Amino acid sequence: MNYQETAKEIVEEIGGKENVAHLEHCSTRLRFTLKDKSKANEEALGKIDGVMGVRQNVQLQVIIGNEVVEVFDQVKNLIGDGASTTGNDDGPKEKQKIGAVILDFIISVFQPLIPAIAGGGILRSLLLLASLVGVMSDQSQTYQVLYQIGGAPLYFLPILVAITTARKLKVNELVAVSVVGVMILPSLTALITEGTSLLSFGIENIDYGSQVFPAILTVLFYAVMEKFFTKYSFKSIRIFFVPMMSLLITAPVALLILGPLGFNIGTIFSGVIVALYNQLGWVATGLLAAVLPLMVVTGMHKAMIPYAVSSMSELGMELLYLPASLAHNISESGASFAVSLRTKDKKLKATAVSAGISALFGITEPALYGVTILHKRVLYAVMASSLIGGAVAGLTAIRAFALVGPGLASITMYADPSDAMNLVWAFVVLGLSFVLSFVITLIFFKDAKVEETVEKTEMPTNLSSDYTETLASPLTGKVIPLSEVKDEVFSSGMVGSGVGILPEEGKLYAPADAEVTMVFETGHALGLRLDSGAEILFHIGIDTVQMQGDGFTPKVQAGDQVKKGQLLIEFDIAKIEAAGFDPTVIYVVTNHDKFNVASLETEKEVTNESDLLAISLA
Repeated sequence: MNYQETAKEIVEEIGGKENVAHLEHCSTRLRFTLKDKSKANEEALGKIDGVMGVRQNVQLQVIIGNEVVEVFDQVKNLIGDGASTTGNDDGPKEKQKIGAVILDFIISVFQPLIPAIAGGGILRSLLLLASLVGVMSDQSQTYQVLYQIGGAPLYFLPILVAITTARKLKVNELVAVSVVGVMILPSLTALITEGTSLLSFGIENIDYGSQVFPAILTVLFYAVMEKFFTKYSFKSIRIFFVPMMSLLITAPVALLILGPLGFNIGTIFSGVIVALYNQLGWVATGLLAAVLPLMVVTGMHKAMIPYAVSSMSELGMELLYLPASLAHNISESGASFAVSLRTKDKKLKATAVSAGISALFGITEPALYGVTILHKRVLYAVMASSLIGGAVAGLTAIRAFALVGPGLASITMYADPSDAMNLVWAFVVLGLSFVLSFVITLIFFKDAKVEETVEKTEMPTNLSSDYTETLASPLTGKVIPLSEVKDEVFSSGMVGSGVGILPEEGKLYAPADAEVTMVFETGHALGLRLDSGAEILFHIGIDTVQMQGDGFTPKVQAGDQVKKGQLLIEFDIAKIEAAGFDPTVIYVVTNHDKFNVASLETEKEVTNESDLLAISLA
């Protein structure tokens, strides 16, 4: 990959460096906060060499994979220091839904904590393993010092949270840390340790070390105070008056009200999860592991981070999310390696090998976006093996002692000095999940590239280099860009190039003479192959597979030869909407590596007789 060229194209397709309010990266993705989201061309981004996929929710996420750091450095060089990482947004602001705002806040506060917590946790887990196998005594001074070093990120979690929360709220980070630091002052900690009552001052005896929610509430209140005194103080004294007054008011409020409230919130939060786990047991772990592929793709797994951090700080361990993640991560790895053996597509093979290695070490996005969600049989295999692996993890009550992506390199996170079998069962879950996923995928994966090879021999050999063909609209309705379709798999361009259509009539017609290659059993999707070899996919509605065929009446079957304008499927728009689903019809050319696709109409009304797509040889 040419990192510089990839970065240049990415910056162009997000609307230029002037459109970037904030840039950061995680283990596999570039994360952009844009001033104007409408300027980003998601379809074009997804086609850039080195980009595995694109997701748009609170942030625009460009999925790179293992080489994200190199691409990030090049993007940062192009954007410059002015707006790339400051998070300042002086452009127009979009009104966001409350759910998106909360999710953005959670990600901004908790995501940056993970490297520090993971580093300290893994250090501790290695020490526990060394103690278990007799390499080092847990009574030695070396062990004790190193163990305390590993515990530092957790103990000073309130300080770390104060930094990330203040950064998100754009208030003075050092003053915010000072306010939160009051709650873990050594003198106060000593009074609490000695049992000295502070109740006469109305202050509860609470050890705030390793606490999360007290710090968040305190910084939220501090942010209000800072902005208030900044607004109403004289500019000549603002430099000391604002922090002084903010400290003076926030610290007592934190000790008297916000600290105890946050402590109780954290206790209740962890208690609810533990209670659910105790009630549902291994079923909860298995089900969570099975749905994790879908959660990660939609970003819903981020909602588990506050629980995991809180559980680790409250209980010193986590017994649901991380064990389930072990089963899922390793299942992604096994499936990817199986695909690499079965496929004859050189690009997919290379992607699958790289993704399999990443997933084996706990990073699943390359596998998810590069392999799993592009092939439904792989997705089913991953979900099935994750379900079984997660259930075994629940049945054996595996506990994690470090907050890091579970994988082979971090397997020591399951080392438990009081139960040596905890680590053994973790290895069992790892091996079981890998083998099951590998075998299931190896058996059921169908290499699309093999089909394309056959098709290639059947494609007309007399197609000239200037071949073009115009395809009609398959129905009456309003055309919208594919990037506006409310399904990330299609809108990202990962499935193919084309358009979305808001239907006005529930009839789908053939846009050209073709062969029917596939009719989905529920009737909501259909595939065609044109004489030129171009593959067309129609998908009626978003998530309408859940309707189990109700409202869909196919008029053809696989193998039929159809003429342009022939009725393919009848569907009930009213029934789709009544069931709560989006009726948008997706119309894409799936083998867009062979054909260029252009839309002739955008955001216009069309009928099934209107010309809509133009295709030519790539």
